[in-house]
Amino acid sequence: MKTSQSFSFPQLQTELIPARQIGGRRLLIALHGLGDSMEGYRWLPDALNLGWMNFLLVNAPDSYYGGFSWYDLYGDSDFGVRRSRGLLGGLLDSLSKAGFPSGETVLFGFSQGCLMTLDVGLRYAHPLAGLVGVSGYVHRPSELIGELSPVSKRQKVLVTHGTADPLIACGLARGQMESLRDAGVSLTWREFNKVHTIDGEQELGVIREFVAGCYPQPQS
Repeated sequence: MKTSQSFSFPQLQTELIPARQIGGRRLLIALHGLGDSMEGYRWLPDALNLGWMNFLLVNAPDSYYGGFSWYDLYGDSDFGVRRSRGLLGGLLDSLSKAGFPSGETVLFGFSQGCLMTLDVGLRYAHPLAGLVGVSGYVHRPSELIGELSPVSKRQKVLVTHGTADPLIACGLARGQMESLRDAGVSLTWREFNKVHTIDGEQELGVIREFVAGCYPQPQS
């Protein structure tokens, strides 16, 4: 049975769930959506069932009705996005120093977490193993395209979305992802017949296959 461990990064509350296979450095960082917390993603390690993967659950910095948020959806979202971008970049740097190199790390995010995954991952100076975004969108797409890191076009990126999503229109998200692909980002886009959620094993299977494929020789 996996046991949780603390990870020392004072600016964000995190919890490390070690891989079943001891000693591995592969890591998935899970970023929740608006009003949720790390508690909402404790199911993810068992659901993905990748015994060689460590998981880092992260709480966003701002309190929001019993949960947390990465930015103010109804106010100055730009301030919050930029602040959270800096915090997550610092987290990645700190993890690398602690023995979890960026090249072995997958960023995963849902909704607001998806936005932050793309916002941070495509700007980060060092290549990550992969980026997975679910049911999200891009903050200021033209600005992001203008600030893509030199390694961003080598990144493996998966974005999934629901055709019946009532909160973030599928067409809006699809158009933004097409703009990223036009800018040279190697992005896989998958649509599912779902609302604003993660749609069970069908979608999880796609995510699991993508994450395993982010590594040259996935461990059994």
